[in-house]
Amino acid sequence: MNLKASPKALSLGVLLAGILLIVSGGATRLPAQSGDLGVCGAPPGTSAAKAKARRLVRAIRTDLAAVETQIRQVPFMAEVEAGTATVEQIAAVVAEEYSIIRSDMNSFSQMAAQWDTPQGSHFFGDLAFGEELALPLVLDFAAHAGLSEEDLAAYEPRPKGQTYPSRVAWIASNAGRASAAASFLVNFAVFGENMGRVRDALVNVYGFAPGQVEFFTFFAEPIPGFEDDAIEVIAAGLQEGACPRDVRRSARLLQAYELDFWQAASEPPGSPLPVTWPQPH
Repeated sequence: MNLKASPKALSLGVLLAGILLIVSGGATRLPAQSGDLGVCGAPPGTSAAKAKARRLVRAIRTDLAAVETQIRQVPFMAEVEAGTATVEQIAAVVAEEYSIIRSDMNSFSQMAAQWDTPQGSHFFGDLAFGEELALPLVLDFAAHAGLSEEDLAAYEPRPKGQTYPSRVAWIASNAGRASAAASFLVNFAVFGENMGRVRDALVNVYGFAPGQVEFFTFFAEPIPGFEDDAIEVIAAGLQEGACPRDVRRSARLLQAYELDFWQAASEPPGSPLPVTWPQPH
């Protein structure tokens, strides 16, 4: 047997060894695809980008299932539904919202200026307009509880009750459109659920008339077409190179601050509110 190998044979051996090394690495060595949730960006084409956006939203909802359960189970919700929360406690939620809505209105307007286009999406402009519609409803409920706008303006917000709008303002200044749209899409559902429960308790336990609690109804009702509109914006952000990791992080933080808001509702109001509505029996 000839132990000497020709240069040609050596080259072929090196080539075969390289092939075997690649094959032995398995799937973990294959390049990641742009449709993967671990990869920034999106596959070519609007349909593929929307498909990735929907997978991302499903993953975020799975990520946040536990914190949403916490939001539903905060002591304030049980107290309101049992009729043991004072009207001042409930009014304090509305007083916190007086500050939140005015802040969010400005933040959404900033987002609209950055990301909405005359011929395209008006997703963030619609959110800003929604806050404009909500503000007089805050004042209307406050009036039924014996509070003026001056009372709401004089109220001292609880720090934990204001982490949410602080994060929204951060999103407006620092995040991308995919992170923003996904955060609000996932967040609004559980917020609306709690608002609907407060509304029902105010009518059924506290004796308010349905027309007096329209502020809570406004946020309890789902926004028609909201999910599809959000998916379109998320997909556009992914096509621009957004990273699912950043989108998931943004949604996680915003939902944590939503929990802050509802936990703060169980605490004493930040300052006294001169409510006049009678207490439940």
